[in-house]
Amino acid sequence: MTTETSYALTRPAYIDRSHLVVTDLGLVSGFYQSMLGLTVFEKTASGEVLGVGDLPLLTLTTAKNATIAPRNAAGLFHTAFLMPDRTELARWLRHAAHNNVALDGASDHLVSEAIYLSDPEGNGIEIYADRPHEQWKFHQDGMVEMATLRLDLQALYNSAPDDRWDGMAAGTAIGHLHLQVGDIPQADDFYRDVLGLKLMARYPGASFFASGGYHHHLGANIWNSRGATARTGNMTGLSDYKIRFNDKATLDAAVSKLDGLEIKSEKRDGGVFLRDPWGIGLTLSI
Repeated sequence: MTTETSYALTRPAYIDRSHLVVTDLGLVSGFYQSMLGLTVFEKTASGEVLGVGDLPLLTLTTAKNATIAPRNAAGLFHTAFLMPDRTELARWLRHAAHNNVALDGASDHLVSEAIYLSDPEGNGIEIYADRPHEQWKFHQDGMVEMATLRLDLQALYNSAPDDRWDGMAAGTAIGHLHLQVGDIPQADDFYRDVLGLKLMARYPGASFFASGGYHHHLGANIWNSRGATARTGNMTGLSDYKIRFNDKATLDAAVSKLDGLEIKSEKRDGGVFLRDPWGIGLTLSI
């Protein structure tokens, strides 16, 4: 079966991988395997890489000196796993219900339907499916119409086929990352003006950025973290993530902007590594 690549991943740039620092590797990895259906690709002394099919999505590492990040620290709000379609979202919900997975909420965002939960160490997770791109409404300024409405979980559950769930379906990916930051204007300056992502939507205390007309590849909010300063090197939670570029010109433009602004970066892992204003690492690569 061939799976059509999600719209989010066909844009000039998209989110590729997320890296979390945890204190109990076995517990957290077990959760992502059993409850989210990810599989372990590789294991090292200090961590594991998990993913779907042959696509790595999540790196988990631990360290003796890891310190628990306070709830109001900059870092992860949630990692959002994008299902290939609504049926797979319903199948995951059915699996979650049968395994008593505690949900934090569920919303209809007009462009997508989303279910929220947390891993055992409190890292936020969103499981979502996009509505067809042709159904999204855009404003004259290019921003996308988004809302937070109640999602009818029972109707979604009822739509799931009555079959065995064998883990995340091929084509599942990280559709977006939502970050906790200290200041929204500063986030706009970095993600829009430096990295070249477009501002797609604003909520009170939040901005949403994307490449190529997606609703958002990155969200940034100050709901818990207003005024947060840079993360320290050994904090739990989001250590870094990757932005992958389908288009070399877009990558080159972002890198030359970094150089022009004298933002410190280094070549690493086949890409360019830097940190955002809150110390969250990101790698830009083809």
